[in-house]
Amino acid sequence: MVHLRLTGRRCGHEVPHRPRREQMKDIAHKNRSLQRKYKVTSLFYDFLDYPWERQYRKWRPGLLKDVRGSVIEAGVGTGRNLRHYHPSVEVTGIDLSREMLRIATKRSKLAECGFHAVHEDATSMATIPPDSFDWLVSTYLCCVMPDHLQPLAIKQFERVLKPGAHFRLLEMVYSKDLKLRRRQEGIAPFVNFVYGARFDRNTLAYIERSSVLEITNTYFLKQDVYLVIEGQCAM
Repeated sequence: MVHLRLTGRRCGHEVPHRPRREQMKDIAHKNRSLQRKYKVTSLFYDFLDYPWERQYRKWRPGLLKDVRGSVIEAGVGTGRNLRHYHPSVEVTGIDLSREMLRIATKRSKLAECGFHAVHEDATSMATIPPDSFDWLVSTYLCCVMPDHLQPLAIKQFERVLKPGAHFRLLEMVYSKDLKLRRRQEGIAPFVNFVYGARFDRNTLAYIERSSVLEITNTYFLKQDVYLVIEGQCAM
């Protein structure tokens, strides 16, 4: 693991200002686009993801070993994390894709944790009550979320977590190593086309700006690409 030293410096990027109506149109358009994409992608998702999953499955137990209590997994996908949760955990898995949720629900039968699937948008979480969860877990959700929508999702993370609750996000970013970055740029069109994911999201910067979520640690699981962001909700 490669660890990053936190400086506590706030990001200088400004959150783009958008009128509410324009923002809602943006979200609706993005949601329709992703739902269409994952209606097809869900049929082949686990097959397409297999080359990466050979690595991811080695990381999942470590990422989830200390997670306890009531958990919201934002962007639960096909439920690859579920069998790695402690048996005492109750997971509410939200996803924008009904097809992915159906696969996750089937996969949950092999898991020891409790599982409840909810068709929900991470930028609004309209059906999720506030102060409900001890943990928020997300693996690769923000990679598929445009930067101007990420502050909305982060506001929802703040809202649904209990005071003192924990969060852990795993995301992909561009490497600073030029040779590795060129390889990433080579596969970027495929990753964007199939998954709607990108390597250039600014998730860490947006969480740094939150007055409610405190980042306690960041580290890389492999090279300087697979970034873990973890922290706590203010008391």
